Amino acid sequence: MHIEQLTCALGAEVSGVQLADAIHDDGLFAQLRELLLRHRVLFLRNQAISRSEHVAFARRFGDLEDHPVAGSDPDHPGLVQIYKRPDQPLDRYENAWHTDATWREAPPMGCVLRCVECPPVGGDTMWANMVLAYQQLPADVKARIEGLRARHSIEASFGAAMPLDKRLALKAQYPDAEHPVVRIHPETGEQVLFVNAFTTHFSNYHTPQRVRFGQDANPGAGELLRYLISQAYLPEYQVRWRWSAGSIAIWDNRSTQHYAVMDYPACHRKMERAAIKGEPTF
Repeated sequence: MHIEQLTCALGAEVSGVQLADAIHDDGLFAQLRELLLRHRVLFLRNQAISRSEHVAFARRFGDLEDHPVAGSDPDHPGLVQIYKRPDQPLDRYENAWHTDATWREAPPMGCVLRCVECPPVGGDTMWANMVLAYQQLPADVKARIEGLRARHSIEASFGAAMPLDKRLALKAQYPDAEHPVVRIHPETGEQVLFVNAFTTHFSNYHTPQRVRFGQDANPGAGELLRYLISQAYLPEYQVRWRWSAGSIAIWDNRSTQHYAVMDYPACHRKMERAAIKGEPTF
């Protein structure tokens, strides 16, 4: 096994390994898990792995979860198919900086994403280290956000373009989740800045300590939230990965955000992702 660190912030490329071997090799899997906690995102190329093996490897971390909006492979529950087609130009919207499924009370602990087919150029994915983003915040900002909690919504993101009845049904099934603005990583104990594109507002900002008059709550809370979300945009916290067919990314969803760059022409971009169930943030 060879490990090449890609940036000072996060990310390492692992070579000399086939993930299919880690399904049954406890020692190899333990090495990969330790590397994931250290580097937050692992990248591997030329992985000859089937859908069944993809799912089996991801399940070594824990149970998998389906996505209520994105389509899944009917033969492999938990394997979400993120497919873009050249004949669907209006369906090519990608995303903003986000942590997967924070609209759940227990967001995924991590994901395993495999490239099936990619554009000839473009279509990279970027990740940001949100532990580093918190560490580098000014001291006065850390003091302002101590104890703050925020709401995360699937209705305001995936549900926004749905007809009213479907959007409200989605919200009834997945009510807005509340998470601490600064989360504690359950394995490393690190503090993580835990707001992203799914975050709509602070739940407990409007207190006498923060608000003199009602006007202080708005735009004060909104401006603070936008500032915190924007920390993922800083290049010093990021790594960027250029995909090729058969390459895989494994990331710790608890300490990172990611962004799929929509800079490619109308073409096929086929990605398959297994998301591993996580724990409540408290």
